[in-house]
This record gives sequence, C-alpha cells and structure tokens, in this order.
Amino acid sequence: MKIKKNKKVIVAMSGGVDSSVSAWILKKRQYQVEGLFMKNWEEDDKEGYCNSTKDLFDAEKVCKKLNIYLHKINFSSEYWEYVFKNFLSEYKKGKTPNPDILCNKEIKFNMFLNYSIQELKADYIATGHYARIKKINGKYLLFKGIDLNKDQSYFLYTLNKIQLKRILFPIGHLKKNKVRDIAKKINLNIAEKKDSTGICFIGPKKIKKFLSLYIPEKKGDIITVSGEVIGKHNGIFYYTLGQRQGLGIGGIKGKYNIPWYVVEKNIQKNILIVAQGSYNKHLMSIGLIAKNISWINNEELCLPFSCMTKIRYRQKDIMCKIESVNNKYIRILFDSPVIAVTPGQSVVFYLSEKCIGGGIIESRLPLL
Repeated sequence: MKIKKNKKVIVAMSGGVDSSVSAWILKKRQYQVEGLFMKNWEEDDKEGYCNSTKDLFDAEKVCKKLNIYLHKINFSSEYWEYVFKNFLSEYKKGKTPNPDILCNKEIKFNMFLNYSIQELKADYIATGHYARIKKINGKYLLFKGIDLNKDQSYFLYTLNKIQLKRILFPIGHLKKNKVRDIAKKINLNIAEKKDSTGICFIGPKKIKKFLSLYIPEKKGDIITVSGEVIGKHNGIFYYTLGQRQGLGIGGIKGKYNIPWYVVEKNIQKNILIVAQGSYNKHLMSIGLIAKNISWINNEELCLPFSCMTKIRYRQKDIMCKIESVNNKYIRILFDSPVIAVTPGQSVVFYLSEKCIGGGIIESRLPLL
C-alpha cells in the first residue's frame, strides 16, 4: 500500500483486533482516518455471543486511543430487508445460505461504501478482511490474503473492479499472529479479543434453535437411502447436506458401525435421507450448477475454462472446468468427486491466488 497523505478513509470498526489494527496502519501511512461502527442486528444475544453494545464500547475505546473520530450508523432495517429475508427464504426452500457473503455485498460494500463516499466525502473505505487488492495493468484485482488460514477472499467474490478501486485491506499482507502482536505493541485493550465465528446473530452452534423462532417445526421421517424409516426430524429446514451431529439416530448402527450423514432433503415429502460414512457415494458429486454469477473482471473470461474452486470457506482448492449452461447458469465439473456440495452455499473461483468471481450453488451433480 502506497502512502497517500491526506486521502480520507473510513474504516469499518467492529470492536475487534483486525479492524483496529487496520485503522492504526492507515494512520501510520498518513491517511486521514475516521472510523464507522455499523449496527446490523437490532437485538443483542442475551448469552453474550453477539453483543453490539460491547463491540461499540470496544470500538470507541480503540478510536479514542488512536485519536480518530468514530461515526455510528444503524443498518439493522437494511440488513433485515436485504440479507435476513433472503436468509430465511433460502432456508425455507431447503437451501443453506451464507449471509456473510450477502452482508458483504449489500451492507459493507454497498451501503457502507456509498455512505462513506457520498455522505462522509471519503476517498476510500477500509475493512479488516484478510484479502489483498492489486492494480495490474490498470485493473484492480482481488487476491487471497497472505495468511491462507485466515484468507477471506471467499466472502468477497461479489466485489467488482469499480468497488475495488475504493477499498483498502490494510492487513491482507499480514498473518493473524502479527496483527495481534501489533495490537499488543500499541497497547490496544482488544489485543486478545476472540475472533467472532459463525453468523453473528445466531452464534456458532445455535442455528436450529434460532431458525425455530422464524420457521415452524414440521416433523417428518428420517429414512435411509434404501427407504427404511429409522427416526424422526423436527423440520427439514434445520438440516444441511453432510450434517452428522444432531440427527438423533446415533444409536442406530445399521449395516456398519459408522456415523450417519444427511445426503438428501425431499422438501415436497418432508423426508430427510441419510447414509452411513462421510465418503459414501450418495454424498459425492462430480460437479454442480451455479447461478447469480459474479465475475470481478468479466471481460477477461471466455467459457469454457479450467481453474481452482472452493465450495466452502477454508476448504482446499479443487481443480475444475467451468462451462456455460445459459445466460443464468454455469456448470462446474470437478476433476475428481467432491463431498457434501451444498445448495445455497457459494462456489468461488481462483486462478492461483487471484479470486476471479463466484456464484450460488443451485444444485449438485451426483456421483450416481
């Protein structure tokens, strides 16, 4: 990152270590830095997992320490309208959506970006994402973060070249332990604060309980791939492909003394279909169909072509071939079968460390 003295940047301050160190780096590089705290969910988690009051307190403390002004804005109604409604709608269809990706698209890099540029007269916005932006031959490109264990480019594939021109990722070239070391060195009180994982308004392991507040329970059969009824589920929407925990059939040994996994959901008949073993043939796919495709620099691409892909965060890259189906869908064919391709999740494409785009998984192409 070149020093751009007196250029104004608004940093999305979450009260966490990544955004705090990002703000410090930008100040050190002589930007005119201000912070902005976004409240995206109206109710605090009473169990303390997602506590916007505490996060705001931490953000205020950091900004005071760094001597930067903190703006505050409430995007809760926009989050509900553009992220959460979609989240519920997809679950009701039996899909497993990723609201973090939609939040980045609709809130952080749309509303926050536009508000900062138009209302706060900023030149740039910055976030604490572990990703990098490079300008090569006049084009702004998205790359994986240096720390591949923390790389967040998977969540950023909906960005386009116009947005990338206005975004800074100050810690994308650092590893997480280095970020924490910086926070300790400059005596930030949040240096040891835990990273948030999972979906903020739910917490890491409470998805079933949370969804039951919005989607009524509807009991149905759990059956094996051969059609044998071996249990009951409380609602097909609460389960996801490849799920092992929480099925309530652990004591049923079946043919093999190995765990059961969800391999299919029949929405029409309200039936959950399971098979044994994480690598059983019913859970494997040779490819998938994707929709809502976003290409970061689409003029470079000519289908079909081969690249690397991820079908979930922190998964190892998979070699694949991408083909056009029509102007709405593309087909992704894997070099070798892949486990638990999950409709509703995102598939993201890479050429080496460069993220070139992605889409939403519409359906899987089963091995059978």
